[in-house]
Amino acid sequence: MPPDLRLTPEQFALVCEANPEAVLELAADGQLIAMTPTGGDASARNSLLIARLQIWALGQGSWKVFDSSGGFRLPDGSVLSPDAAVVRAERWQALTPEQRRGFPPLCPDLVVELVSASDERPRGAEALRRKMAAYLANGAQLGWLLFPEQKAVEIWQTEGEGSTPGPRRLEPASRLEGGTLFPALVLELEEIWAG
Repeated sequence: MPPDLRLTPEQFALVCEANPEAVLELAADGQLIAMTPTGGDASARNSLLIARLQIWALGQGSWKVFDSSGGFRLPDGSVLSPDAAVVRAERWQALTPEQRRGFPPLCPDLVVELVSASDERPRGAEALRRKMAAYLANGAQLGWLLFPEQKAVEIWQTEGEGSTPGPRRLEPASRLEGGTLFPALVLELEEIWAG
């Protein structure tokens, strides 16, 4: 694709439909972002992360969990796919069946991204920090950016109206809690760091 090509979210959906083997995201300015597959360690970590989030969500009964293959159409027009996402069940249920089949037009409540050592371009820390800032700007309540090689986490959370979102870093990090936003959500990170 030409680097100056810009697509609307509707055109992006058609490109994805015509190229099901491609892993793509769409920036707010309409630029395509080609994603590369992750390495084995990152894939194993992400699978465990999804499993832990799913166990929590099923126990709570009021959340939906999505893996890295699901794209969300954010209010700014971008279509992004976090490694893991959590959405309140009532927000999901408020969507039409057609909206659920496509890229859901909402920003997840919780997003999690894993920095992959295998690819420093679209999966690199700076690119993922830009994505985390975009999620918060579009309505996410909480974001966790995981650095497995450093056993560290950046916690992205809006502090309230008028404040600037920014990360708080935990290093070394062994446990994450969802707090009042995500009651009873606890991630023991040692098992995720181990892959």
